[in-house]
Amino acid sequence: MYDHVGLKVSNLDASAQFYAAALKELGHAVLSRDEASVGIGAPQGAAGLWLGAGAGAVTPVHLAFTARTRSAVDAFHRAGLAARGRDNGAPGLRQDYGPSYYAAFLLDPDGNNIEAVCLK
Repeated sequence: MYDHVGLKVSNLDASAQFYAAALKELGHAVLSRDEASVGIGAPQGAAGLWLGAGAGAVTPVHLAFTARTRSAVDAFHRAGLAARGRDNGAPGLRQDYGPSYYAAFLLDPDGNNIEAVCLK
């Protein structure tokens, strides 16, 4: 549905470290980086997530990323915590969302709610 998403972040280095670590576990990598932005996406593809250095208050959003396996959701959560993300929901089934909705939630350095979800 979308080509890419851009997030304004208060600390580009901290956010780049968090997203690179957590999203690596879902098959994504940093594809572009300069002083003002970082582009992340599937290798050999285009960046679908852009982080931009911004000044002032950041309005938190919720982003959910597809994981191919439940173990990838678990790895996303571990890697995100190790990269200074904050737990916002440990990996597990969320049956109120659906019978096979397996997800984990992290807060990034700016308080964005970042989710990895596997529907298998």
